[in-house]
Amino acid sequence: MKNYLSRSVRREPQRKSHLQRPRTILRAGAAAALAFLAAATYLPASGYAAETTESFYSGRTVNLTIGYSVGGGYDMYARLLAKHIGNYLPGKPTITPQSMPGAGSLKAINYLYSVAPKDGSTFGTFGRTMPEEPLLGEAAFDARKLTWLGSINSDVSLCLTWNTSKIKTFQDLVTKESRMGGQAAGSDPDVMASTIKTLFNAKIQLVTGYPGSNETALAMERGEIDGECGTSWSTILVRHPDWIKDKKINILVQVALEKHPDLPNVPLLIDLAPNDEARQVLKVIVASQAFARPFAAPPGLPPERAAALRTAFAQTMKDPAFLAEAKSLGLEVRPVPPERIDQLLDELYKTPQPLLLKAKAAVGGRF
Repeated sequence: MKNYLSRSVRREPQRKSHLQRPRTILRAGAAAALAFLAAATYLPASGYAAETTESFYSGRTVNLTIGYSVGGGYDMYARLLAKHIGNYLPGKPTITPQSMPGAGSLKAINYLYSVAPKDGSTFGTFGRTMPEEPLLGEAAFDARKLTWLGSINSDVSLCLTWNTSKIKTFQDLVTKESRMGGQAAGSDPDVMASTIKTLFNAKIQLVTGYPGSNETALAMERGEIDGECGTSWSTILVRHPDWIKDKKINILVQVALEKHPDLPNVPLLIDLAPNDEARQVLKVIVASQAFARPFAAPPGLPPERAAALRTAFAQTMKDPAFLAEAKSLGLEVRPVPPERIDQLLDELYKTPQPLLLKAKAAVGGRF
């Protein structure tokens, strides 16, 4: 009996130890879960690890995607911005321009919208008509979702021809056969030439596929084409001032909502519309001239980095060094804030469907 009792007593602590082990595991698991929840409380909603904007950008290379070939107007504006905007971003990152021509800059905007990292390390520029491409073309993105930084300039597009061309006036463009250069569906030159051809029954043959305005200019000078619709006035001032001085081109018409102050005697396309319906269609198509040199980052950026990019862009537009260099290059600076671009896009995306369909048909040559 004595031995039995002593064995029973000796086993008692062992049985107690087995009972305690599950409780210890449960307490440890609960503590780990609480620690995880506490840590998660400090993660931003975007899912990025807690990190200051300055520490993110410090020592980083930020890519600036350019939807056109080197040397054109969009490219010059982008490379000028790249030299200065980094000074106003926290951490002062290096800004690296990267050309991505293709499909009239549709390749670049599709990349920014769907492929580029959504962390604030990439932004870019593309044709002014691209934000309307989902409405007037076949693109699948929603331009309202891009993180808009602003536009360096509010510009006008022009239809112009070389001085040796038989097309000297807008009336000539309508009544005489012509060959006008283009880049791809949705690009500025293709949209404008197709619109004029359709709404005015102009005898235009669109010769498309040029990578950018430099190549189109060379083709015009060589006589391969008569000219181009969709050339920016600012591009002519920067790249081809001799065209104006030496009267090498004929400026046929301005494509915008209002005339440029430099061109008071060049007619406005909207004023030449054959009827009210055509005028309403033109207003939809040319609305994007208001943000002629647009810059945007991908959708869904962490809010603090989106704010940093927007602030840096706005501060760069007022930077004396930036403005002085722009002036020396002949680049016009009339900034458009991101809020205005958001407003314009919101209005465009609310355009009544019947009017949108007519505008889309005009751009596609089926009005």
